[in-house]
Amino acid sequence: MAAALQILPRLARAPLRPLFLGGPVARLASGMALAEQARQLFESTVGAVLPGPMLHRALSLDLDSGQLKVRDRSFQLRQNLYLVGFGKAVLGMAAAAEELLGQHLVQGVISVPKGIRAAMEHAGKQEMLLKPHSRIQVFEGAEDNLPDRDALRAALAIRQLAEGLTADDLLLVLISGGGSALLPAPIPPVTLEEKQTLTKLLAARGANIQELNTIRKALSQLKGGGLAQAAYPAQVVSLILSDVVGDPMEVIASGPTVASVHSVQDCLHILNRYGLRAALPRSVKTVLARADSDPHGPHSCGHVLNVIIGSNALALAEAQRQAEALGYRAMVLSTAMQGDVKSVAQFYALLVRVVGAHLTPPGPGTSVEEDEQLYELAAKLQLPDLQLKEALEAVAGAGSPVCLLAGGEPTVQLQGSGKGGRNQELALRVGAELGQWPLGPIDVLFLSGGTDGQDGPTEAAGAWVMPELASQATTEGLDVATFLAHNDSHTFFSRFQGGAHLLHTGLTGTNVMDAHILFLRPQ
Repeated sequence: MAAALQILPRLARAPLRPLFLGGPVARLASGMALAEQARQLFESTVGAVLPGPMLHRALSLDLDSGQLKVRDRSFQLRQNLYLVGFGKAVLGMAAAAEELLGQHLVQGVISVPKGIRAAMEHAGKQEMLLKPHSRIQVFEGAEDNLPDRDALRAALAIRQLAEGLTADDLLLVLISGGGSALLPAPIPPVTLEEKQTLTKLLAARGANIQELNTIRKALSQLKGGGLAQAAYPAQVVSLILSDVVGDPMEVIASGPTVASVHSVQDCLHILNRYGLRAALPRSVKTVLARADSDPHGPHSCGHVLNVIIGSNALALAEAQRQAEALGYRAMVLSTAMQGDVKSVAQFYALLVRVVGAHLTPPGPGTSVEEDEQLYELAAKLQLPDLQLKEALEAVAGAGSPVCLLAGGEPTVQLQGSGKGGRNQELALRVGAELGQWPLGPIDVLFLSGGTDGQDGPTEAAGAWVMPELASQATTEGLDVATFLAHNDSHTFFSRFQGGAHLLHTGLTGTNVMDAHILFLRPQ
């Protein structure tokens, strides 16, 4: 991370500047200046969901009365506050909570990714680190986002803390993406290895994330409301940073403080569907049979307050405000962008053609068939919150540059052994698609970045492209199609124009999936 740019602190020194107000077309910014503006807009998107601002929006403490207010609920603190947490963003969340709560915090245990403290210290992000004599114990584990023995030790320490609480205590739970791998605690006699093997078998046979989580929760001591049950009768306040499309609390980190709605029968149906029921280890059969005969039935979580404090929608709302301040007509298209990156790239490229036709002087424009094709692509992507019709109506009379924003988590079908991540691959595919048609007198820039600052196994958060990408790459002897065929987007962007199109932020300490920024500016 030595080369990572400290762009979030830099934002305070180099605020976003309008490039379009008060000047003729001839004075509009160059492509590189437009790219810098996109980078800074991405920074503001991430800045809206950093741990410190999020915690202070969600919590307030009256020092005189010791009243902790969480949204519209109040809790009396009297040396009765405990803290646990798990997830990629939890180190910074815990540091912010420690700063806010001070001496009211008695004890805490958090499970965070291996190496994150050293990475934050190396990046100079002291605000993401706990105090030297913190009351919060830190466990690092889940290397490569896979549950391991270190994460298991952390989970058992969290369970032990929760089980020791009384009705007079308050447990503050901090949850972010990656929390599921950082909180593995299989129900005995199931072992961690047996649970991992079963999960991998299900995934290999095509089980989706909802099905995987159903099985995980049934075999876990802490997921599916298990942590909340362990903490009973203490009051529990769970602050959640969502990295899942639609923000379903029962899915984020497999819902440790959300009562599971699934039964043993649901698990058996899934195992039958994928032909795995007969091959189950004896330990798994024992746990499922035990749960099936539980006379108490599913546990409730009436003593829990679950609050989403950060999400992709919140981040994009801030980006929209910043873009409007720059003179753009800005709209959020979707916070649920998902599906294969090939289809998502085709959608963005066709969107550029359709929107561009509205922004440029009368000419050939796009055909009715292209408009219909755009809606067909949108329907195939199945984006529940897509504001496509509204966006097209808004830009039709915009009379100004346009910024379209979206977020989510597209997927990459791996075909090669190259190096990259979904954001860099999406950007490269969008660049390749944009270069296939003449777009008329309009500047276009597309940026895709991961809000956690790390796109796949690379040190880049993502990349940005313009329609000239493919032709410029050819002059450098780089064939875009070859790099795409090998899923080698990071190697391409590292070589192309000396790496100028890569987005470097360093680890941000937060994670609300990805942000996509699309600029369209009449020349």
